[in-house]
Order: sequence, then C-alpha cells, then structure tokens
Amino acid sequence: MLARITKRRLFPALGVAATACAALTMLPASSATATDLHGPQHAAQRLAGIRFGHNIGGPARLAHPVKSALAAPGYNINGYNWSGAVTTGSGFSSVSSSWTEPYVTCNSSNDLMAPWVGIDGYGSSSVEQTGVATDCSTGSAEYAGWYEMYPAAPVYYNNPVAAGDRITATVNRSGTTYTLVLTDNTRGWSQTTRGNYNGANASAEVIIESPTGSYPRFGSVNFSGSTVDGSSLGAYSPELLDASNSYGYEDHTSAVSGGSFSISYLAE
Repeated sequence: MLARITKRRLFPALGVAATACAALTMLPASSATATDLHGPQHAAQRLAGIRFGHNIGGPARLAHPVKSALAAPGYNINGYNWSGAVTTGSGFSSVSSSWTEPYVTCNSSNDLMAPWVGIDGYGSSSVEQTGVATDCSTGSAEYAGWYEMYPAAPVYYNNPVAAGDRITATVNRSGTTYTLVLTDNTRGWSQTTRGNYNGANASAEVIIESPTGSYPRFGSVNFSGSTVDGSSLGAYSPELLDASNSYGYEDHTSAVSGGSFSISYLAE
C-alpha cells in the first residue's frame, strides 16, 4: 500500500486486503549496484517511505474499473493517482515500453511521479513493476530507477538517470518467476532482477503514477514500442486512465496507436 499520502484522497479506501499472495524471494540485481529501501543518497528519506503500484482509493482497489463522477467528455476513466494504459484479463506474461525521461518543473516539494511498466496492481493486490521516479522533495527534480514487487518495499538503483535519458522497461514472467529489466539506453546501463512470486497476473500496465497524488509539470511523456505478451499494446484495446485530484484532472492520456501513446500534463 502507499505509505505516504498527504492529500487528495478522493474516496475512502474500499477495503481490499493488501496481503501477499505468497512468500517473495528476490535475487540480487545484476550489472550495477542496487540500494535496498534507502534509494540514492539525494532522495533517501523521501523515497524510502514511498510505495508504488496502488491507486489512491481508485480502480486498483476494485474488481472492475469504474468511471467516476469526475469523468467528462474528452477525458478517460478517472485514474486517481494513475494515468496511462491498462490491459485486463488473466495470465499475462510480459509487458514492455520505452520513453524519454521528461524535464519537469516542481510545483512543490510534495511532487513525485514515476513512469513504469508492470503486471498486476489494477484490481489485484500483487504488483511486479519497474520504472524511474522523479522526486521534488529537495526543491528540484531528482531521478532514480527502481523496481517493486509488492508487498516487498521498492528497491532504488544508484545508477545515474537524468531528464532526456531514453529508458526501456520490461517485466517478463515464466511461471512464478518474474524478470524485471530497466535500461538507460542513453547512459548505457541496465539492471536485471529476478523474483519468485505467486502474482495474480490479471493486468498489464504502462503508467505514470504519483504516489503522493501530486504531479510536477512534466509537459508530456511519449511511450513507444509498448507491448503486452509480445503483441502491440493497442491490440488489447486497453483501458485509458487520466489522473485527477479534488480540483479536476491533472493529466490526459491519448489514444493508443500500435505501441505508442502519450500522457500530457494539464494542471496541479
């Protein structure tokens, strides 16, 4: 569950238990150094308490997605602190996408966002995901690669990441073994982590999330090469989500064409 929610809970939690599906066994990340729990030094205290992968009272707590009262013509399903594209069903085994880390302007020290790809988290209590967090707690944007397999805490990498870097993230599953790969194509590093876990495998996502419910101004993020189980994301007619707060929508997700779509910042 999200450990730190400081504002903008639109609805109370709907009571889905966040219990582990099975014992979780992680193997060490390879090809670079990972820092468990405390993250890169520049954002250690902030990121140590943050959990990704669950909406703030939103569709991830529900058995089936619903349209909220905030829905309006031209907008997608209210994603609460999620925006992006979600496929639902059963037995998902892979998801992948690429994007360029955006240059952001911090509205406040509470701003935090993370593009990621993952399996589960939308209508299930398991999540297997990897991406890059952008944190404004110091007053300016700080970037950190990470992975998370709920209920274990996220693990942050020490590898350098910056705005303008081209990122590729992939989650693959074989039986109960998940392989999470995060690559910074610009800087030439890659992290691969494997874990054994009995996940629900009931959704696959390409998402931008704000665990604090507060997005920095990020312009737009363009996702490309997005696939689910080896087919283009668009072939699944995914659910599209727009993040919101109590004042309205914070960003907007475009239609998916093949494996490409974009998420654009609107307002905080």
